[in-house]
Amino acid sequence: MNIRLTQVALASALVAGAAQVAVHAAAQTPSSVRVCTMPGSPSAELDKSVARAVLSTAGIAATFASRGIDDNGDDDGISARELSKSLQRDCDVIAGFPRSSVADGSDSQLLFSQGYLHSGYVSIALPGDHAANTNVAAPDGKITIAATWSSPSQLIAVEQKNARFDLETTSRLTVDAVAKGRAQRAIVWYPAVVAYRRAHPQQHFDVAVAESPYADWNLVFASGPGTQQLQKRIDGALARLRSDGRLAALTRNWALPATIATGSATTRASLVRNPARYLDGPTQPSPRADVWRVSGMPAAGGFIKVAATTEAPSFDHEQVAHGEHLYADSCAKCHGEKLEGNTAPSLIGPAFAPAANSHLTIGGIYQYMSTNMPADHPGKMSDEEYADLMAFLLYTNGYDTGNVKLTAQAAQSSTTPLNAGPRH
Repeated sequence: MNIRLTQVALASALVAGAAQVAVHAAAQTPSSVRVCTMPGSPSAELDKSVARAVLSTAGIAATFASRGIDDNGDDDGISARELSKSLQRDCDVIAGFPRSSVADGSDSQLLFSQGYLHSGYVSIALPGDHAANTNVAAPDGKITIAATWSSPSQLIAVEQKNARFDLETTSRLTVDAVAKGRAQRAIVWYPAVVAYRRAHPQQHFDVAVAESPYADWNLVFASGPGTQQLQKRIDGALARLRSDGRLAALTRNWALPATIATGSATTRASLVRNPARYLDGPTQPSPRADVWRVSGMPAAGGFIKVAATTEAPSFDHEQVAHGEHLYADSCAKCHGEKLEGNTAPSLIGPAFAPAANSHLTIGGIYQYMSTNMPADHPGKMSDEEYADLMAFLLYTNGYDTGNVKLTAQAAQSSTTPLNAGPRH
């Protein structure tokens, strides 16, 4: 999940995967705390403002970590390991941690406050774009919908009918796809729309509810084990700010418009009566490869930075067989038994490996996978096991076996775009 963009996708993986976080937290409420925000979050400005108000009201001094959550300057997202490292080294509490009904954190060692911003994923289009709002554009009746790769945005997008998809690497670029005409519509987290409008005040969008169980999210404060008293003080401060109107004043410009929020509640009532049952049920089939269009890698930044090879690396049949066993043991519970996607995105078909013009590289995916996955125990496999797992993913997406084993070094250094190969 490429999360300079949307920390929301990461939160789903971390919370559902029960991140093992060890922090040095005092049993009593501290007199001062270090606050981190999520890297690249569109709501970071709001998160800091709310944190200042809440902690001041609670009588706790706050300092803000300049790094953010393990903000190391790359675009490869953040893992449970990185979260744990940041909580030990830089932070006592995280402001702007997203939670949802499909990732409730019941198995997590993190502690959470009450929510301070109820928001979610929305569908946006340019004002008056009749085609975007009626799913009629091209002669074949399909429109192009922008989504953010490997995030709830993508999960919601694949539920749309009569659509092609423009996969972007950040939520800002997802909004920009509509503004610049690369897509007629986009599925995006609403605070990203707010942040985009602040940077481009002349830009306006029609905004509608995204009807999906993956759409509904709340921003909270998160901290590690042993911080019950701190979270109690934070909840008390939130209650005071809510009762005297200060919280509403802080979040007013970031909250979903009243008409959208009302629609979202109706949608939740019909779609999320039992999120776990929904996720256990059959998944939607992936769209055919010819209805996807994936935009190019941004010039500055992208999924991951790796150094150069031009051809897909070789792998052998033995690696594919072993990789399939590894996948079944460690990946299928989130990504689906047939890689079709479950609580995490699909790892097969055009959502993962489009037919052409992918902005995701084999090396980028390998490096992300080997440092961030599985979500409940990132980095638990050996280099050889991650290479075998990568071989399985390549094979299931159309690449043929060869006579040379795939090494971790070859996988990591490959800059070959991950485009679906011819079927075996």
